[in-house]
Amino acid sequence: MKADLDLVSIELTVVLGSTQMPIYKLLRMGRGAIIELNASETDEVQILANNHPFAKGHVVVSGTRISVEITEMLKRPTVFTLDTVAEAA
Repeated sequence: MKADLDLVSIELTVVLGSTQMPIYKLLRMGRGAIIELNASETDEVQILANNHPFAKGHVVVSGTRISVEITEMLKRPTVFTLDTVAEAA
């Protein structure tokens, strides 16, 4: 089983913040444009695995390297299958 898991790749994404803007502003953006986010440099970031939130953390800058330190693991959502629904009924 472990050998099979070694072959599985997961895409990790770190979300620093977000914002909304009218489409016309997006279409006018070019090189050098600044996008302001709804976050500060001390806020926690959200860590996604295949677009699913699984942890929170803080950005760590060490020299020229940027990393994320996990500060909280999120609870996994309950997954319902036909078997678990039938057992609950």
